[in-house]
Amino acid sequence: MLVLSRKVGESIMIGDQIELVIVSVEKDTVRVGINAPKQMQIYRKEIFELLKQSNEEASKTSIQPEQLKNLLHKKRS
Repeated sequence: MLVLSRKVGESIMIGDQIELVIVSVEKDTVRVGINAPKQMQIYRKEIFELLKQSNEEASKTSIQPEQLKNLLHKKRS
């Protein structure tokens, strides 16, 4: 892990498209602004982990061809 010290208003570049800006520091809270391309998805880590877990659970669910056929039929009706 790379650890850097930054002051309010200073930034860190990740590649040439992502900029992390230190917006404020109050007691034990640091506010970080992120400048990145709009198509890039940015999540807080706890949300990212929940999404990842949900996707893993969904991929383990098996569906039988007949069930899929029934779902498609209902969708068309």
